[in-house]
Amino acid sequence: MSESVILVNSTGNKVGTCEKLQAHRHGLLHLAFSLMVVRKTENGFEHLLQQRATDKYHSGGKWSNACCSHPREGENLDSAVKRRAFEELGVTHLSNPEYIGAMTYKAELDNGLTEHEYDHIFVQYCDNDTLPLAPNPDEVCATRWVNESDIQAELTHSPQRYTAWFAELLEKFIAARNVKAPSNA
Repeated sequence: MSESVILVNSTGNKVGTCEKLQAHRHGLLHLAFSLMVVRKTENGFEHLLQQRATDKYHSGGKWSNACCSHPREGENLDSAVKRRAFEELGVTHLSNPEYIGAMTYKAELDNGLTEHEYDHIFVQYCDNDTLPLAPNPDEVCATRWVNESDIQAELTHSPQRYTAWFAELLEKFIAARNVKAPSNA
């Protein structure tokens, strides 16, 4: 089944649709979302990272945020986030992911593809055992919880292990957290 993405202008307003792979071949700006799953421990914030399945159409085997994808035509962002959290990680219930803003980025990827996204960012804060995972092996190779400072060190020393968008996404999360501390984390 061919999937489409929603093409947008620089302010995130819809201008059309396009087949997903074609949008990535031509680097067309399209709507996306990223979900970060975070928990606070005595050692600071930890992030749930996923390693993308090695046979994904781009960025296979790279580490990234908990979940990211594209909303479908007529699907609101909240529903899209919950749908993909289930499809990728087997998460059956997200309480209320917090919207923290959007970013636009453009990155050359493997396989001659370009990711050019207007990316809406959501954060789900959770306790240690409140988010049972059952990752879909077609989407995810592995998951791990990693302390934020360890992620930053890995991004400095081995950025090629991560998806092209992840470092900027992490920066946006940290900036948003510094502006407003989460009430439940």
